[in-house]
Amino acid sequence: MSFTHPQGTYGARMPSGPLMKLANKLAAWRARRTSGSTLGMRLLVLTAVGRTSGQPRSTPLAWFPDGDGWLVVASAGGDASNPGWYRNVAAHPEEVTIELGGEKIPVTATELQGEDRAVAWERITASAKQFAGYESKTDRQIPVVRLTRR
Repeated sequence: MSFTHPQGTYGARMPSGPLMKLANKLAAWRARRTSGSTLGMRLLVLTAVGRTSGQPRSTPLAWFPDGDGWLVVASAGGDASNPGWYRNVAAHPEEVTIELGGEKIPVTATELQGEDRAVAWERITASAKQFAGYESKTDRQIPVVRLTRR
């Protein structure tokens, strides 16, 4: 299955700048060292090959359990654009790794579609209400990505 979600035409602006970079560094540091939650969310660090640079790009993300795998959400806080990590994963879905609790795991990324996405989205928004809020800020359908161990 391919990655298909287009950009939106409106949405919230994703925070950026030095303070956000510092927060992401701290979140990644924590996610790499523990499998516990941070600010009420389980975190992992997703590393994908940059679609244009070819260099590894790492991002801390909230994750949700999915059987033997993990679900991550390309919400970008309700921004009109899909986040960079999503575009990188879409370009190279077989070249993704995650880190959590001191373990580095090679994974394959698959975007959920149709009923699979709807069921996963319902579970995600039931456990993390802010994701429903992100969806209401934009006209794009927020992608849900399943990560399975390679």
